[in-house]
Order: sequence, then structure tokens, then C-alpha cells
Amino acid sequence: MRTLDFGPRPLRNTRYLAALTAGAVLLGLLSVSARPAAADPPLLVLPGRDPLQATTSKSARQSAVRSIPFEQLDAEGRSKVKSVLSNLTVFRRMPTRVIDCDPSLYLFLVEHPDVLVNIWEVLRISNLEVRQSQKNSYRFTEPEGTAARFEFLHRSAETHVIYAEGTYEGPLFARPAQGRCVMVLRTGYVRETNGRYYITARLDAFLTVDHGGAELFAKTFHSLLGRTADINFVQTMAFLGSLSRTAEVNSRGVQRLSTRLANIQPKLRARLAELAGEIGRRSSLLSRQELAQPLHLVTVLSPPEQIHSGSNVRQAAHLRWSDSRK
Repeated sequence: MRTLDFGPRPLRNTRYLAALTAGAVLLGLLSVSARPAAADPPLLVLPGRDPLQATTSKSARQSAVRSIPFEQLDAEGRSKVKSVLSNLTVFRRMPTRVIDCDPSLYLFLVEHPDVLVNIWEVLRISNLEVRQSQKNSYRFTEPEGTAARFEFLHRSAETHVIYAEGTYEGPLFARPAQGRCVMVLRTGYVRETNGRYYITARLDAFLTVDHGGAELFAKTFHSLLGRTADINFVQTMAFLGSLSRTAEVNSRGVQRLSTRLANIQPKLRARLAELAGEIGRRSSLLSRQELAQPLHLVTVLSPPEQIHSGSNVRQAAHLRWSDSRK
């Protein structure tokens, strides 16, 4: 029986005040630190800035606000988003990352964070708990006292908007602090002619803290926890890529893993197993094909993401994230 190998294991039982942004459990922004696999996924080089460098700049914040599809949110969703934006304590744009990952698996895990966290539980990576409470809502808890509820306000292949409300109890504040968060995940997809997909992800976080120590929180977040959040996002993206690559070479192992996920709905276990089988079969087929053509990219991105065909995905300096809505 082949064992599953997702690369180095994350640190266990780490805990950060960023847990107030519980919606970010979607991609591991919270208490789990999922270290990258030995072979780090490739990056697309963004013009004018280091792709690994996060930012809290005014221009990035304005860009992030413009990326929110307000017209596609219902009245309640728009009200929740505006309540955070109008009383903002912290904004942070995480590092843009690119991973070699199957798009169907990526979207499945993004839209079902309870599956991802249950995998971490089974692998003893994390002691977080994420349980689905309603169709688009989830409950988040961790043993040290942080609890939250988060929900998807909008889902599409390119954009996910998440709203979270949570409570932090810990040494930084004398009394519990209430927080509300809006997360905007932007995703682009590129396929090489050899059939491999590369996924670009950018995560923006807007956080308001309903506490007299909001200013202290903001300073603490930027000086200490911001970098931790960046690392967690980068490492969790790498975990998704590692899981996808494991499904390529050991789909049956991932299928066995799915049967051990006791804290999710049976249909989600079945879907994970189905995806693993599809990825394994597709990988076997691609490995038998000898493609002699020069590398050429076929973009499947929707505006505002654009990529120049003919670029090498491992060295591309032509990816543009447009700040204008079309």
C-alpha cells in the first residue's frame, strides 16, 4: 500500500490573533501553517513588485474594493460588506501565488472548507474544527477559545466573497474581542498545451474589530501577525498543489483518505474520491502523450485577468491584474 506524501508537515497547535478573520480558514489563513512541498510551485512574476510581497497600500485596498461584485450580492450581503468597509480596522492583500493544481479539485476545496480542514484533522496537521451549519455557512472553532461563523456571499470560478463574524479570547485583550471580516479571493486559470493547469490566487482581507483596543490590534497585526498570515496563505496554497499532485500519482491513496473524513457529508467524501480518480486517469493519459509542439499557453481567464499567449508560465512577466471593473 502506497502512503500519501504531502511534503513537510505543518506546525501543530499554532495560534494567532488572525483567527478573528475566520472566513480565511478557507485557505488556511488562520491557525494552520501548511508548509510547502519540497518542490515549490512556480510563480508568475507580476510587473513592478515582488509576487511574494504582501501589501496594505491604499491603492491595493482601493483595487480590492473595486473587485467586490456588489451588483451580484443580495441586499443583506451588500449590507454586511459595507458594514466592514465603513469601519475598517485592518486591510491586507496576501502574496499572489501560483500553484500547479487541478482546477476542479481547487474549486471543490475552496467551496467546501470543511473538507480541507477535515483532511488536516485526519493527517493530524491541525486541531481546528470547521463544520457546515447551513448551505453556505460554516462554524469555526479552535481549542484555545476562538470561535466564528463564516459564509459565502458570492461564489464563481474567478471570485469568492466570504463574510465572517468571530470572537477572540486571549492574552492580547483583557476581555473578548468581537471581529467582522470580508475576504475576497480572486482566481485565474492557465492551461499549457501539455494539459497541465496553473492557478493564480490572490486573497484580500478587510477586518474590523469591535473593541476599544482596535488601534493596538491594527499595530499588532501589521507588525507581527500580518507576515504570519502571509506565510500561512502561501503554505496552504502549496498544500493544495501537493494534494493535487498526490492524486495524480496515487489517486487510490487519496480515495482511501476520503473514507476517513468523518466530519463532512457523505456526498462530499464521494465527490473527493471521484475527483481523485478523474485526476489520476487524466494524469495517466497525459503521461502517455508525447507532445512535440513548443510550449503555448491557452488562457481560460476571464477579465480582469489577462495573460499573453506564448509566454512560459514558469517565467511569465506578462500577467496583468487589472484594477478596473469591466
